[in-house]
Amino acid sequence: MEDLVESILDYVRSDYTDYAVMINGEWGSGKTHFWNNKIRKKIESMQLNGKRYTTIYMSLYGISNLEEISKKIFIETTQLMDKNLRKFMDANGQTTIPEYAKTGLDMANFFGVTQNGDKIDYADFFSTDDKVLCFDDLERANVDVIDILGYINNFVEHDHIKTIIICNEKELSTKLKSSNLEMKTFIATYLLDKQGELNKSDKPMVEKIQSKIEHVFDKANDYERIKEKLIGETFEYAPKFDYIINGILMRYENDPELIRFLRENTGLIISTFERSGTRNLRILKHALNDFKKIFEMVNKSYPNTSHRVMQTMLIFTIAISFEIKAGKVTKDKFINIDDNEEYRSILVSSRILMDNRQFYIKEFDSNYYYNFKAEYRFFKFIEYYIRTRIFDMKIFKHDMETIRNTIDTENLPGYKRLLTEEYWKISDDEFDGVIRSVVEDVKQGELALIDMVKIYAYFSYFSKKNLIDYDSKTIKSIFFNGMNLASLKSEYCPNVEEELGKIALEEFTEDMEEILKHFHTLNNQLLDKMYREQAEEIFKCIPMKMEQFYEKFDKQCMNVPIFKYYDPYQLFQRISCASNEDIVLIKEKLVNRADKNPKQIEAEMKNIKLLKQILDDYLKEKETTIKIVMLKEFSRELGYILGKYKPTFLPRKEDKEEVNETVEG
Repeated sequence: MEDLVESILDYVRSDYTDYAVMINGEWGSGKTHFWNNKIRKKIESMQLNGKRYTTIYMSLYGISNLEEISKKIFIETTQLMDKNLRKFMDANGQTTIPEYAKTGLDMANFFGVTQNGDKIDYADFFSTDDKVLCFDDLERANVDVIDILGYINNFVEHDHIKTIIICNEKELSTKLKSSNLEMKTFIATYLLDKQGELNKSDKPMVEKIQSKIEHVFDKANDYERIKEKLIGETFEYAPKFDYIINGILMRYENDPELIRFLRENTGLIISTFERSGTRNLRILKHALNDFKKIFEMVNKSYPNTSHRVMQTMLIFTIAISFEIKAGKVTKDKFINIDDNEEYRSILVSSRILMDNRQFYIKEFDSNYYYNFKAEYRFFKFIEYYIRTRIFDMKIFKHDMETIRNTIDTENLPGYKRLLTEEYWKISDDEFDGVIRSVVEDVKQGELALIDMVKIYAYFSYFSKKNLIDYDSKTIKSIFFNGMNLASLKSEYCPNVEEELGKIALEEFTEDMEEILKHFHTLNNQLLDKMYREQAEEIFKCIPMKMEQFYEKFDKQCMNVPIFKYYDPYQLFQRISCASNEDIVLIKEKLVNRADKNPKQIEAEMKNIKLLKQILDDYLKEKETTIKIVMLKEFSRELGYILGKYKPTFLPRKEDKEEVNETVEG
């Protein structure tokens, strides 16, 4: 860095120059900080031919016309002539004037008001040999870059003012190529059509259009031509990040615990920063600020959290910040990962790649956690905080409780170790104990049903590789019995294929088919159980809690054959006790549902037919009332619904006899 500073100072010291110099570097790499803290101060302390140099800094960010640049220069120069203002700034340690203050001073000058009553010293005003102009953020201006460089060239070529331009040439190149792209594409296509080139198949169409755009609108060449004329030297700003990062950490000196932790782990900060593939120190600063809050919350609520977990949190906070804020990925890459166990499962599932997300997460993990071993590597509360800027206490407590209960692998159930880490990472000394533990859990039915299938795949594979002493017949017997017990406590698994895709084996053994068949039988039974419970919960709202019924029915039952799982006789009694208005509303919902989802609800038609039979038998010889009319309409619409299907849902003879007994009773 000192060599770069000296090179720029040599340019300023030169007696005569008719060129500017450029400092090129990536966004957020600290170029502006470098100007303010390294270059500007040294330039202003220089004295040449009895004169001290004055620096005039202007950010071009958001500038929409050249006149705004002129105004900025005028404001800076006129303010610098005000002796009282300079004294005030020196006394208060001010190095720059706030923008709102510049506006007020500018208007004061405009109306002839001065701070000290002095008139403008025109000799000072016209002096150019003691001033250094600095234009920053060239690529972020809203004016054509060619026009800005032409404007700056007036100062350099005609007035010989020392001028430094700070920019990111990579982004500048992208901007030059992508500006007005739709218009350029339209004109290029029009020209190709006129030249008869559009329908030829000698080159891909995209390549033809791109070539024509570059030929007709080659702003990049214009930029290179004016740059060659204006810029005498281009300096690449490639700072030593370890030095800069140490400087960044100084802002936390007032927090002894945090600064001690950060100082101890400076190597992790630097390596994670380097693995991000960017030079954006601005994102790193934001990430460390976010980690400050995370560090404080963890120390306050969970003071005994291990040092290793805190290190992993530091890596994860920096990594996730760069991935999201540097525009490397869309925010939803992590949005559906709920916890560390799911994250680990995705990493372990090497048998198939489910989607691009899985591939990305594997790359993320191998990049940022390279040579860093940690069982807990995904923190949902941190990901959510970085993505949304909301520190969710509920997610935080859930994550921290999980860490506290499971981070020690000695206390982690054996089957979870098989599901969340590659089995070959389990040491030979531990392996037999893990297997015994898993067998005991399987025998007791302690696993979820889908996890039984996953663990069976591992055991079958281990048996084939002679890693365990169980033969396939014994394993199958243990798992069949365990699955039966597990089904009594498990919930229905809706995403079977996705879950099976997480099994970290290249191939399944042949005897998986029988286990899968048994699983699907039990899983379907769990589905029936879930729907029966759901039906009971929903239909018990009739007739007293109709608002809850409508809400639940609309959300859960429009494409589910829910009537299959509820007794028609009880349903008849509930409907018959409902108000006339509710009978009409229920009828309309059933008709609308059948019109939209006839195939999905076909399985419930037997009970719908039985419900109609119960209604019809009840309505026989009843005196006409409004409710009777409504119930008849209800029955008629049930007939309309049944008419959509083949006549295969006739009640059995014993059903009909039971209906008559119920109605008579």
